[in-house]
Amino acid sequence: MDNKRRHDDALTQIVIRLIEEGKPQNVEQLVEMLQQRTSIPKIKIIKQIVNLQNQGKILLVEPPKQLPAEFFQYLRSKEAYWYWITIITAAAAGLSAFLISENAYPLVYVRYILGAVSILWLPGHSFTRALLPSGTVSKTKGENSEFMERAALSIGMSLTLVAIVGLLLNYTSWGIRLTPIVASLVSLTIIFATAAIIRERKIRTQQLWKNGSES
Repeated sequence: MDNKRRHDDALTQIVIRLIEEGKPQNVEQLVEMLQQRTSIPKIKIIKQIVNLQNQGKILLVEPPKQLPAEFFQYLRSKEAYWYWITIITAAAAGLSAFLISENAYPLVYVRYILGAVSILWLPGHSFTRALLPSGTVSKTKGENSEFMERAALSIGMSLTLVAIVGLLLNYTSWGIRLTPIVASLVSLTIIFATAAIIRERKIRTQQLWKNGSES
């Protein structure tokens, strides 16, 4: 038992010294560095690292994510997936409204579904993300709570925006017809989504700079 304890203590000192001197970026790199300096099996090294983490002797954190520096590079990152899904869905809803006739069964159901999404979700969702970009919601709230709040806001704002668009079109020469309504809702969705992605990138960049200055 004493030999095992001395062995564990020696491994603990090696791990702590290696973290201080080697500055590993992640656990995998730390394990590789330990394997190069000792003959201890990998599984035992991992168990010892986990034990030290649980005991509070070391703190393992993930390195901060690096965001693309250029805006167009950011648009190709996974953080912008929602933006392209929104744009593509809005465009598909607009095209389906003009290209799929009422008698084109069963494709007309695709038109109905996309139309419902473009009326009940897309405008309000884009507006909500522009008003409250991702990362600005209080961290004390759970993810489920945040999702429910955003979903309720998205639906409510969509209905409000559709009503405002219809009211404004009623006082124009275009009137409340299919073409101006679809064009207005698609345009609003694209404008709000673009504003949202610009704000989100700015906020994420500021957070990275802040985290980098504090570390």
